[in-house]
Amino acid sequence: MRDFAFTVIQESDSYMAMATTVEDVAATPETIGVADNGHVEAPDILISDPDLESIWEKVKHGERLSAEDGVKILETEDFSAVGLMADYKKRQFSGDKVYFVLNRHLNPTNICVLSCKFCDYAKKPGAEGAYEMSMEEMLDHLDGDIRELHVVGGHHPTWPFEFYVDMIRELHNARPDVQIKAFTASEIDYFWRRWKVPPEESLAIFKEAGLSSMPGGGAEVFSDRIHKLLLPGKAKADRWLEIHRIAHGMGIKSNCTILYGHVETFRERIDHLILLRELQDETGGFLALIPLEYQVGYTKLRPRHTPPMDDLKMLAASRLILDNVLAIKSYWVMLGEATAGMGLNFGANDLDGTIGKERIAHAALADSPAGIARRNMVASIKDAGRIPVERDALYNEITVYN
Repeated sequence: MRDFAFTVIQESDSYMAMATTVEDVAATPETIGVADNGHVEAPDILISDPDLESIWEKVKHGERLSAEDGVKILETEDFSAVGLMADYKKRQFSGDKVYFVLNRHLNPTNICVLSCKFCDYAKKPGAEGAYEMSMEEMLDHLDGDIRELHVVGGHHPTWPFEFYVDMIRELHNARPDVQIKAFTASEIDYFWRRWKVPPEESLAIFKEAGLSSMPGGGAEVFSDRIHKLLLPGKAKADRWLEIHRIAHGMGIKSNCTILYGHVETFRERIDHLILLRELQDETGGFLALIPLEYQVGYTKLRPRHTPPMDDLKMLAASRLILDNVLAIKSYWVMLGEATAGMGLNFGANDLDGTIGKERIAHAALADSPAGIARRNMVASIKDAGRIPVERDALYNEITVYN
């Protein structure tokens, strides 16, 4: 089980009065560690691993890292040097700012035609624990002052395409102020395979109905070996990338992910990141990468979770390889509070959101509460010595808690 110590505390008017909007407070160069001219000064790093010396030279001079460099970052035991390099790179993107969003996760059903070997969430029709939400239950997720609704679910065998369109439209009509981030590339591909609605058409229809952006799930690891072993029948790397390319071309921004810590190799991890980097070079449509640590749960592809040091090096490698994506998320739902907080010093600049009513990670026994209040999110970011910034789904800054 992962360590987790967050408690949900109700927000008070007196606490919220301490917040200031972006318009009210501008972070100074001193507060974010950036020189007056916008240049981030490279720190003096004591490097004990000779393999990292050439990597640090590349990072300091803005040169792109290779796949071999990425593998060395994951292999090294020079833990502190990797963290300092990634933190330097992160400051070039956002200084000391760390983002979060007030959001909810909506998982309309766990009934799925796929049988991915890493997934504790999916159920077959009629199986114990299988569920389908009514529209009323879905609309119930639009509570409070959330800014983002994250919608993903199983590949349902009988729900027609029109059902999903109506879902997005009703959610949007109920709360037009909430940005809807919905449907992974795997789900968009399934709408084509099951209902013969091509991605260009389905995305256009969803956008008209109220879709704001796309999540990055369903990527897992871009490896034919892993695909055959763990997720046969799911969209392969080329198809996942193609669908995000289409979405970006239509003005739909998206996130991207990698599922690590199971049976993949370090090289497979880095090759995955480089494919994401190449698509970002082409489209500029990715907002954030979320490295997702495999949750052992009941599937037990490995006997225990990958160690926290691997989590932190994975965040660092993600920041250093993905030199063209704004945000790297330290995903507290899967990492737990302690590791996620440390990740803010290893290249991550986003803690994701409040994640109320999330089901998928918790089906795999992720050790965290179902939601976390704004006050605790701000406090945990400040505990890491960073500046909390509340954002929306598209990374527009709402409030700086400085």
